Amino acid sequence: MSPSRRERDWENTSTASSPASIPEYTGPKLYKEPSFKSNKYIIHNALSHCCLAGKVNAPQKNRILEEIEKSKANHFLILFRDSSCQFRALYTLSGESEELSRLAGYGPRTIIPAMIEGIYKYSSDRKRFTQIPSKTMSMSVDAFTIQGHLWQTKKPGTPKKPGTPK
Repeated sequence: MSPSRRERDWENTSTASSPASIPEYTGPKLYKEPSFKSNKYIIHNALSHCCLAGKVNAPQKNRILEEIEKSKANHFLILFRDSSCQFRALYTLSGESEELSRLAGYGPRTIIPAMIEGIYKYSSDRKRFTQIPSKTMSMSVDAFTIQGHLWQTKKPGTPKKPGTPK
């Protein structure tokens, strides 16, 4: 039997599992097409399983996830305090400019590439961030740190009188 003859036999043979005999699935869509242009779901997982995991962080995490849902941005970035990966804020990356704008949290309102010290990628299987040996922001970056001198230090309060209780 030649290969072309076998193919014709296969096409002409009717089986119970042919596409025409299977009813159309009308239930909820279980599979979601991955969007290569947005890292919304990666950031959602990073916040839920790594940065703001646990009941203690639930209010802050929920507030930030709401901001992500409301935002029309496609690319989100997490600002860490330093290399210990302590969450500080969530930023959006504008496709037109290289400027980052704060969406939620504590940190500078806008960040330019010169302010960035380190960049990180989130690993979903390991549930942790790994530093990328690069200084260039791209769509594959999920988090970053800024130079230490850019963090505002606490403003000195008014000195207390020696006799006042704490």
